[in-house]
Amino acid sequence: MPADFSAGARLEVRITPADVGKRVSVRQLSEVVDGRPTFTDTVGVLASWDKGVVQITRRTGESVRIAESALVAGKVVPPAPVRRGAAVPVVTDEAMDAVAARAWPATETAPLGDWTLRYAGGFTRRANSVLVGGDPGMPVDEALAEVVRWYRVRGATPYLQLSDSSPYAAQAAARGWPREADTLIRTAPLAPLTLLPGDPVTLSRTPDADWLAAYHRTGDLADAALKVVTGGPSVWFATMPGAIGRAVVDGRWALFGAVEVIPSHRRRGLASAVMGALARRAAEEGATAAYLQVEADNEGARALYDRLGFSDHHGYHYRRPPA
Repeated sequence: MPADFSAGARLEVRITPADVGKRVSVRQLSEVVDGRPTFTDTVGVLASWDKGVVQITRRTGESVRIAESALVAGKVVPPAPVRRGAAVPVVTDEAMDAVAARAWPATETAPLGDWTLRYAGGFTRRANSVLVGGDPGMPVDEALAEVVRWYRVRGATPYLQLSDSSPYAAQAAARGWPREADTLIRTAPLAPLTLLPGDPVTLSRTPDADWLAAYHRTGDLADAALKVVTGGPSVWFATMPGAIGRAVVDGRWALFGAVEVIPSHRRRGLASAVMGALARRAAEEGATAAYLQVEADNEGARALYDRLGFSDHHGYHYRRPPA
């Protein structure tokens, strides 16, 4: 990456933990060879600054961790310009599923060949299911037996998350694994969402008590839920009277989720206001495309997202062992 500091300029660290969430440029000492230091420059969003480690998310979605002691220079830089004409990237179903998985991370994972076993204390099927993609590295019956064993040890129901186009969907069906919870991944250009009008929305890196109280899905799993919803490359929470939302920026992609409006405040444009605020922040971090996940039979939500320019990318569903 080209240097973002003028040659000969005085080097000083002018960023602090209070700048988390801003776009920054930093220079770190990489090594000293024959008495001569070499440096590395990083430009991106300051995602965290904790326990002596600075974490920066680049525009590509790559997360860079830098020891605070290695910093020799740092400054806040202007947000990345919004790319108004950027189209939605063309990606495979499997690649899109991988992006979505990073935005809703499990607290425990294990590989099974190219499959990923995920567990998060029972909070949501998505974070407690096998992300099926590629080859499990063994015959299907052996792979399914290992899936069942892994989840049974954790006292959890074994679930497979399968794209509708996956060849393993038919194989699981043939073995009697019933289909559940058909879901759609929908995508849209991000730039039009940044133009959505609305009332002021508060954005933060962590969900406050009001946000958590408005989020209906936690139930008795509040601790597990907090670990999942705060995970991801660059996470933002939106709060306004009567509505909440969540976005995760991962390179060019921005996830929108947990957009909820209390019944007494519906049909006032609050969902659009929340998404607009999150979209503007995501665009500042370099995202150009939006995506979300919605249950296939949620006609109200699908109609809203139709109006906002979202279209179907692909569908996925879950399967579990026969009772």
